[in-house]
Amino acid sequence: MPRPTLPPKAAPATSSRRPPPAPAAEARAAHLRLAVPASAAPADTRRAAAALAPGAAPGSATARIVQAVTDAIVERRLMPGTKLVEQQIADIFAVSRTVVRQALNQLSRDRLVTLEPARGAFVAMPSVEEARQVFEVRRMLESAMVRQLAARITDAQVAQLRQHLKDERAAVARIDVPGRTRLLADFHVVLARLLGNEVLAELLADLLKRSSLISLMYQSSHSAEHSQQEHVEIVDALERRDARAAVRLMERHLASVERNLRLDPRAPDLAAVLQPR
Repeated sequence: MPRPTLPPKAAPATSSRRPPPAPAAEARAAHLRLAVPASAAPADTRRAAAALAPGAAPGSATARIVQAVTDAIVERRLMPGTKLVEQQIADIFAVSRTVVRQALNQLSRDRLVTLEPARGAFVAMPSVEEARQVFEVRRMLESAMVRQLAARITDAQVAQLRQHLKDERAAVARIDVPGRTRLLADFHVVLARLLGNEVLAELLADLLKRSSLISLMYQSSHSAEHSQQEHVEIVDALERRDARAAVRLMERHLASVERNLRLDPRAPDLAAVLQPR
């Protein structure tokens, strides 16, 4: 007697949706996330942050990775020399390793990441000479910037700067380290934008990213409170339209930040270090 023919089994339904990241991946992603949502940041801060990933199309997966790594560096959540594992980043952002490589190449062009053959990608470790050159260029650019701004700043722009200072002060008071680090850096980009000079704003954004790495690498002791107060003094001079004072205060501010870097560490005294206690 012939066996009955069974209907073929239906193929299991497939979904184009990616599975949610595993808890371990979520934990690994924590240091790459923004501490504050972009929508909650001040408008000037959002505009300044937009200059940080100029090489990737806005909204693309590559741009998201570039922005996340840049933010983590600027906000001092990624230390110089940290290895950036391609597969781990691919898992975090649910993208291919090809996309991750594109982002790392962009970050390498921005000099925030070093690519080493057969070893991979690492957060850059600026040299002492590079640190000195970065601050030298910043002094040249920012001195000229505040001199021009003092001659043309409007009352509305002064009010805009006062609001930025208020945001800085609040972040310092609540010990919001990523937030205050971002705001203190963005102050300099905001000044450039008030001049209407986007090229200058992008140059400063690049220099400030590298300054963040330098501060981490050479253990800056320049306090956030001190920087915030120096910003207040610069804005006071701009409000008075006192170009000479604004230039002097900006130069003093940058010199103070550089002076507090350990660019000339003393060689340890081995006898003192190794002597049994």
